[in-house]
Amino acid sequence: MTEPLERRAILSGVGQSAIGRRLFRDDLDLTCEAALRAIADAGLRPDDIDGIAAYPGPVQGGPGFSGPGIYEVQDALGIEVRWHLSGLEGPGQIMPVIAACFAVAAGLARHVLVYRTVTESTAAADTGRRGIGAGSAEIRGFGAFLIPFGAMSAANWLALYARRHMHEYGTKREHLAAIALTDRRHAALNPAAVYREPLTMEDYFAARMVSDPFCLYDCDVPVDGSTAVVVSTADAAGDLPHPPVRVNAVGTALGKRPVWDQWPDITTMAARDAARHMWSRTELRPADVDTAQLYDGFSFLTLVWLEALGFCGKGESGPFVEGGSRIALGGELPLNTWGGQLSGGRLHGFGFLAEACRQLRGECGERQVPDCEVAVVGVGGGPVGGCMLLTR
Repeated sequence: MTEPLERRAILSGVGQSAIGRRLFRDDLDLTCEAALRAIADAGLRPDDIDGIAAYPGPVQGGPGFSGPGIYEVQDALGIEVRWHLSGLEGPGQIMPVIAACFAVAAGLARHVLVYRTVTESTAAADTGRRGIGAGSAEIRGFGAFLIPFGAMSAANWLALYARRHMHEYGTKREHLAAIALTDRRHAALNPAAVYREPLTMEDYFAARMVSDPFCLYDCDVPVDGSTAVVVSTADAAGDLPHPPVRVNAVGTALGKRPVWDQWPDITTMAARDAARHMWSRTELRPADVDTAQLYDGFSFLTLVWLEALGFCGKGESGPFVEGGSRIALGGELPLNTWGGQLSGGRLHGFGFLAEACRQLRGECGERQVPDCEVAVVGVGGGPVGGCMLLTR
């Protein structure tokens, strides 16, 4: 196999701003805090940065969703760039990270700052969280087949997938709970996590239903916060103040009919295609992975990623996580060791990437996976997904 081009890239720095509920801070302020920490973590100065990228860019979304655009951040940091990108459509929320890997590999830039910022918690303080499409004069695209019928949240859309999986394979709410409870146990070891108090199975089943079968604890927690990484050319690895995180492979594929309501098999998602693509670009196999950081915007999404990445067979993710011991620290596949978005906070995919970097660098303290050498990050849900295989 010809060496994949993404192996010419490393993740040289990672930084996060304060993360919390209703911080009442400006999104640019949070982004600059995370960015400066990531740049310093890479042993660089702002004027070393010559590329910038972000998800999703200045698009219309719910309040607090988009974060500042790349031109605002470039201006605030006072940097000059040779490559830049932001956008919504691509292989999951980590799309700009993957694109940055290829940008440095192609010589378009040497050090690219990539960030994702949300202020959804503060934004909801005044108005509450309105449904997707609320107040719109027109609903277009796939939303036209969902939103007018009251499906105004991704919780509604993904609940249909979860129910189909339950029908086909006997997946139970206890299996969804295993993800939520494992995340919470891991969050207890993460000082930056939003929710750290113990969560029991009784608590889970006593929680109010949001969109059947998802209860409150199956849904991630809106927060304010920013995560930034620096993607550098691999030849900069020797200059770092810490071990580099190497990019081994990425997965970006997307199958047919990539829309929420027309996906051909709603027991799978775009994760299936992205994972298959990633494994085709590496000699490593699922058994080589030491920790998995898998998207949990809703608990069911993590089950989907486990199956897509081949950690278990199709339809077998429920029994795979049953009881939680296999996916807990000390288990066969430690999962979402920072608490995931269910307890750590909804950083929209980038929290998983930051944790993978920390685990590979051996910086996680009580929640450190021993001898962690390979980490997989899978981000996205429904017809949106992308993944990365990272190594020490």
